[in-house]
Amino acid sequence: MNYLGIDWGEKRIGLAYADELGIAMPLPAAVQASKKERYRHIEQMIQQRRIQALVVGYPLNMDGSVGFKAREVDAFIEEISKRFKLPVHRVDERLSSHSVEQGYKGSRKKPDRKSGEIDSKAAALILQDFVEEQSMNS
Repeated sequence: MNYLGIDWGEKRIGLAYADELGIAMPLPAAVQASKKERYRHIEQMIQQRRIQALVVGYPLNMDGSVGFKAREVDAFIEEISKRFKLPVHRVDERLSSHSVEQGYKGSRKKPDRKSGEIDSKAAALILQDFVEEQSMNS
């Protein structure tokens, strides 16, 4: 099964890919100026990678409750479900972007936030968690 991992953000949407090998790899983030162009970018990734399911990071509050950000992601999920007609899996993403940023501490290379590199690496972490959980349950 080919999966597209998604770390949703209002301006940048991190993307990652995993297949039956179970290794999540960051893809170029959707960082285009308009929402329409970002969705077009996602659609291209779905077609190029023959994606069969979407895995979206779900930003629960630290206490596990659903807050404002999670409701924004719910609206995004509703939209991509209608648009792409693929199954969507929600994955708890608490601290995924934070852990990616921590990985850069002490590194000479500081990623440009606007590039979406951090967002796509966060999407890869989210997707890797999902893929590993799937393989443990099968």
